[in-house]
Amino acid sequence: MNEIDLQKNNRQVAKWLLAGVFMLVIQVLLGGITRLTESGLSITEWKPITGALPPLNDITWQQEFDKYRNTDQFKYVHQYFSLREFKFIFFWEWFHRFWARMMGMVFLIGFIYFLVKKKLNTSMVLPMVVLFFLGGIQGAIGWIMVKSGLVPEKYFVGHIELTTHFIAALILLSYTLWFSLSLQPSFQLKLYDKKTSRFLQAILLLFFLQLIFGGFMAGLKAATSAPTWPLINGHFFPSGAYEFSLQENLINNKLMIQFIHRCIGYSLFLLSLFFFISNQKFSGHLIFKKINIIFISLISLQILLGIGSLLNATNPHAFIYFGVLHQFTAMMLVICLVTMLFIVKTTKAVIA
Repeated sequence: MNEIDLQKNNRQVAKWLLAGVFMLVIQVLLGGITRLTESGLSITEWKPITGALPPLNDITWQQEFDKYRNTDQFKYVHQYFSLREFKFIFFWEWFHRFWARMMGMVFLIGFIYFLVKKKLNTSMVLPMVVLFFLGGIQGAIGWIMVKSGLVPEKYFVGHIELTTHFIAALILLSYTLWFSLSLQPSFQLKLYDKKTSRFLQAILLLFFLQLIFGGFMAGLKAATSAPTWPLINGHFFPSGAYEFSLQENLINNKLMIQFIHRCIGYSLFLLSLFFFISNQKFSGHLIFKKINIIFISLISLQILLGIGSLLNATNPHAFIYFGVLHQFTAMMLVICLVTMLFIVKTTKAVIA
């Protein structure tokens, strides 16, 4: 195969992978809507094949509703739900699972097509195996998360399971994007700077911690514990933030988790602003320059959306919009960070 045909095949595979990235972004947003509308426990069983279709008649709808009525979420949170209200939350959980099935089909059909057309080279074999492995793990984590809320005295899915599901989705998204970038000629021009590379790694580590505490915030509904800003219920560091043991405070204390989430957010903004200013010297690398501008803009927007989410935590309708936008912006930040990390390298490889 000549170089022109190889690049053509790589671009086609890259576009397929980018389609997967787009579908993953939609899937995470659907997961956010499912969480914000408290829909995650509306489907109490995992049926990979027959569950692809929603109930098609009144009898099957009533059967699904009866299963949901046996959950503690219905008994203690949604006990006044009518069948019509149940259909609303059922839709979001069903659509979330349906979209996951669609993603699986897109990846599988695309893989078979490129394999038959001999557009995949040997260097793609291992990344493809890892890609499908991560996808399978993500599906398993999703069901474990749902099961965590289908036990006595649990009204919602566990926040640790929710966070694990969220982080696993972002890892899958990042890996798929990285794989796609590696096949696109326009992203092979690197920027070699050790300091910038280390700086980006520090931002990524801090952002990873922020995503974890963001998952805890969502799972514990911690925003409602202090829907105020700039202070937390009138205090910079509320007294209730250290009433348990250190481990319990870091994992289960809503006020402590919100305090940490806020502090990391402020730190990320300052670190990103410094990164943006200090890297204006790389104006010659146009892709890096554009993404750097987008990144600092998104960080600024994310701070505002976080504040908006806090202030509207007790307003269910507004909170859904702010929450979804907050989550979407987080994913865009992940995409920017991964792309910059792909472009920036510490040193040039030495060819013997």
